[in-house]
Amino acid sequence: MSVDVTVTTLISRPPAEVSAYCCNPDNDTSWYVNIKEVNWLSDPPAVVGTKVARVAYFMGKRIEYTYLVQELEPGRKLVMTAVDSPFPMTTEYRWEEAEGGTRMFLRNHGEPTGFFGRLTAPLMAMSMKSATTKDLARLKGILEAE
Repeated sequence: MSVDVTVTTLISRPPAEVSAYCCNPDNDTSWYVNIKEVNWLSDPPAVVGTKVARVAYFMGKRIEYTYLVQELEPGRKLVMTAVDSPFPMTTEYRWEEAEGGTRMFLRNHGEPTGFFGRLTAPLMAMSMKSATTKDLARLKGILEAE
């Protein structure tokens, strides 16, 4: 069973500003609730092919994984795929002009591996939705306070 979670929020900042903040992995620990460490494996700034290692805590477990930037359209879209990960997942950010600010979409989707992964997929999806909703609220608070 696959996991596919999308959350969205409206941020009162232009898409270029929201995108620039989100596309800089150095900012990840400030707005992602579960991400505790970020380490560049490629030279900054992020471009297609960039690799960034992350340490996160999700559902009570420490998870180490590497993201590979697959697509990057500043101000519009970022797609990253988890490699070297216990959970093969793709994360997508999209930004659209809306109501004088930015509508941001954050989508995580993937296929949990193994028998245990398939059994826990519904619980993972609920936990992901809760965490990413908090993440976007935190991001909105940071960017609108600036």
